[in-house]
Amino acid sequence: MSGSYYVPATSKWPALGSLALGVMMVGLGMTLVHGRGTVVMAIGLVGVLAVMALWFRDVVSESRSGLYDAQMDRSFRWGMGWFIFSEVMFFAAFFGALFYVRTFALPWLGGEGTKGATALLWPEFTAHWPLLSPPDSSVPGPAQVFSPWQLPLVNTLILVSSSITLTVAHEALKEGHRKVCRNWLAGTVLLGLCFITIQAVEYYEAYAHYGITLQAGIYGATFFILTGFHGLHVIIGTIILIVMLARVLRRHFTPEEHFGFEASCWYWHFVDVVWVGLFIFVYVF
Repeated sequence: MSGSYYVPATSKWPALGSLALGVMMVGLGMTLVHGRGTVVMAIGLVGVLAVMALWFRDVVSESRSGLYDAQMDRSFRWGMGWFIFSEVMFFAAFFGALFYVRTFALPWLGGEGTKGATALLWPEFTAHWPLLSPPDSSVPGPAQVFSPWQLPLVNTLILVSSSITLTVAHEALKEGHRKVCRNWLAGTVLLGLCFITIQAVEYYEAYAHYGITLQAGIYGATFFILTGFHGLHVIIGTIILIVMLARVLRRHFTPEEHFGFEASCWYWHFVDVVWVGLFIFVYVF
C-alpha cells in the first residue's frame, strides 16, 4: 500500500502478454502472405488467452483479499470507460468508411456529375448500393444480399433481449437476490451463444448461396469487417459473461462491491448498441 492507493507488485504478465500477442501477429502475417503460419498464430492465441486468464486470476485474488479501496474502484471505472470509448472510435472508423463509400465514392464511380471511372469501363454499371453484380458481368459484387427481416432481425431481437435479461440480472445482484441474478445471467449467456450460432449460419449462407465473400468488391469487404469484428466482440463478451456467471456461483460479488460484473454489463450493452447500428446501416439501408 502507498497511502490510500493500492500499488500492485511487479508483474510478469504485461511482458508475457506482449510476447504472446507478437507471436500471434507474426503467425497471422505468415498466414496472409504464405498460408503457412496457422500453427504459429494458434500458439500465440493460446498464449494470449493463458496470460489473460492468469492475469485476471491475480486481479480477482487481489480484490477478494480486500486490497482495493475507493480510489482503486474509481481507477477501474475510468479505465473501463476509456476502453469502451476506444471501442467506439474503432467501430466509428469502419462506419465512417461505409458512409464514405456509399455517399461519396459510389456516386462518383457510377458517373454522377462527370463520367465515372467504373461507368467508362462498364456502361451497364449502375451505382446503387450494395453493388449487386449483374449477370455475366465482371463487376465485383455479390449476387444478392440478405433480407434484413430474416436472420438479421432474429439476431437483433436476441441481442436486444439479452440486454434486458442482463439488466434484470444486474438489478437482482444489487438487491442481493443471487439466485435471480444467476438465472437471468445464464439466460443472457444462452442468448449470446444463440447469436453466435446464427451468425455462423449467416456466414455459411453468404459464402454458399449469396456470393457475399471477401472478394465480392467493397460490399463484401465492408460487410465482413463490420459484422466480423462485431461477432468477435460478441464472442469475447459471452466469454466474459460466462466468467461472471462462474463468479456469481462462487459468491464473489456483493450488492455493494461488484464492479467486475458491472463492467461486463457496460461492455455487453455497448456491443448491443453497435449491432443496432449495423442492422440499420448494413442490412436495412
